[in-house]
Amino acid sequence: MVTTRFATVALSGRPNVGKSTLLNQIVGEKLAITSSKPQSTRQVVTGIRTEGLTQLVFADLPGLFDPTNLMQSSMVEAAEAGLADADLVLLLQPAMEKSGEYPTQVDQFMESAGDRLALVLTKADLLTGPERPLVHPPAFLVSALTGEGVPELLEWCCSRAPPGSFGYDPEDLSIQDLRFFAAELVREAAFELLEQELPYAMAAMVDEFRETARPVYIRVTLYVERDSQKGMLIGRNGRMIQALGQRARTKIETLLGEQVYLELWVKVLRQWRTRPSALSMLGLPVRSPNEKGSK
Repeated sequence: MVTTRFATVALSGRPNVGKSTLLNQIVGEKLAITSSKPQSTRQVVTGIRTEGLTQLVFADLPGLFDPTNLMQSSMVEAAEAGLADADLVLLLQPAMEKSGEYPTQVDQFMESAGDRLALVLTKADLLTGPERPLVHPPAFLVSALTGEGVPELLEWCCSRAPPGSFGYDPEDLSIQDLRFFAAELVREAAFELLEQELPYAMAAMVDEFRETARPVYIRVTLYVERDSQKGMLIGRNGRMIQALGQRARTKIETLLGEQVYLELWVKVLRQWRTRPSALSMLGLPVRSPNEKGSK
């Protein structure tokens, strides 16, 4: 009798350790947005890798850090929940950096994870010969850019996946739909073009996605917290929003493999990062259903 295996694998670590880049390398498609700016991942992004009789669902979790607002608290709690729910956990850390501090509950989980946990030292492509550490499973030295070390990491994950039926079609690449990834690619374009706080104060929500239209029609609303931010996002004579739209459209067309007509609108949703109702409307993780102290 043929035995299949199935496991969920959490990609965890502090912000900017390379979780999203590694997910994209593992799946072979650009699913998770990447940015040199920290805390760009707000929601859990999934990627599916089916290797023969084993299916692995990788979850790119938000980074572990000390939150300063409700949205960030919800992000960290989503990351902690992802750790608890996963069959396997990959703790990512840049190979050239010392291990950082994590919230107490995360440290406690890591101590109890046992053989479900592997340490993944990332950004191996930045190391020269004398700097390269010698590692042995359950520790791996990888480069998400070149793919170095990824086959060995996948082999370790497959060997520890418990017996079970596949959760998804072997041809699937993610649990999330194209609407989700279209909004994420708009945010990625914003992180590339916009400075300082503005990308963090912006949320993107797909209002309409007509996949059967030619070109594919997508309408996205960009929410910011203040009128001044709306002005900066639109730019003088609409130049910034036009540049953002062009860059995002190119990214979405690469994902879909066909032409896209992308329409962007900008609206003010005041203090959306601190209001549970606003976070819920935007499809973001919400820490508490009670909106205490918010108006």
